[in-house]
Amino acid sequence: MNGGEIAALIAAGAFAMLVLVLAVPLLRLRHTVDAATRAIKDLNDRTAPILGKADVTMDNVNTALGQVHVSLDGVNLQLQKVDTITGHAAQVSANVANLANVVTSVAANPVVKVAALGYGVRKAAGRRARLDEEREARALVRERRKERRRTSE
Repeated sequence: MNGGEIAALIAAGAFAMLVLVLAVPLLRLRHTVDAATRAIKDLNDRTAPILGKADVTMDNVNTALGQVHVSLDGVNLQLQKVDTITGHAAQVSANVANLANVVTSVAANPVVKVAALGYGVRKAAGRRARLDEEREARALVRERRKERRRTSE
């Protein structure tokens, strides 16, 4: 064996040692990759039903939201009708108030006049009665004075 063959044999032995030394971490790495693959597969198996249920839930929520939207559209239509009715009721109320003012002014004038006339007649009658009483009292006082004068003479 010559020097070149020995060097090649040493190089081949060194390469075999290198392969053996690197084979151990590669095997461990393979086990790690297999464990990661199993974990991912297990995670995928567990999340698929969850995602399916979430999809069904989202469909139900979207259906419910659609129904709510339809209901709100109906409510908005009813509110528009109520707004119209409220506007008409306000107009009717204003018309009734105006009519009440007209009736009050038409009916109040004669009533006020009759009340004023009654007050005036009552006051005049009371004054006349008081004046009559005063006149009678004065006449009585005069007669008494005359009688006293006659009796004292």
